[in-house]
Amino acid sequence: MDMIDLPSPNHDERTLPVSVIVLHYTGMPNAQVALDKMTSKEGGVSAHYTVDEDGTVYKHVDEERRAWHAGVSYWRGMTDLNSASVGIEIVNPGHEFGYRPFPDEQIASVIPLVADIKNRHGISRGNVVGHSDIAPARKEDPGELFPWWELAKRRLALPSPTRDLMDPFWTDAGFLLALERFGYDVKDPEKAVIAFQRRFRPDMIDGIIDGECRAKLLALLLPRPQ
Repeated sequence: MDMIDLPSPNHDERTLPVSVIVLHYTGMPNAQVALDKMTSKEGGVSAHYTVDEDGTVYKHVDEERRAWHAGVSYWRGMTDLNSASVGIEIVNPGHEFGYRPFPDEQIASVIPLVADIKNRHGISRGNVVGHSDIAPARKEDPGELFPWWELAKRRLALPSPTRDLMDPFWTDAGFLLALERFGYDVKDPEKAVIAFQRRFRPDMIDGIIDGECRAKLLALLLPRPQ
């Protein structure tokens, strides 16, 4: 796909093979502020790609290099997510500056970008995640308005289970054990539950473990087609 080269100086050597895609929102007032920060040495951050609201894709760091986007994070036993992932920033002001829906033109560019990266690296659907999934105590992006279903229906991410749900009636401690097994860091239990809800039940994010949360998590843990 077409993209604009806009190199960032903020990268270093990978220590792990690529097995994860991390989606972010920029969380800044506008695209130019975000692009300036990611391409500035003083900014100290970067991603491999940024997708603007009009669908323009910018490339900042070659995929063989480790970009600096994940920060302190955890997913499925991995702690150096920068080394294990490709990071995609999606322009959106975020919760701090006026969070809003992601334009169709933007998602129309995110989809083939994710598909290309996923296919080339053999990444599983379960490892296409949001920043809040890998850093639930710190991050909210790409947030509850991100249309994960658009990726899921193309088998680019896991869908939110909706059919034949069965409540396993786990205790709260049992739910957290299952959530950790699925991949989340549960050191901050409420934030971990909120991150799970933001991703898989975005219409009600209250941090409370209920039957619907338990049933969705059970469905996600059951064997499924890849």
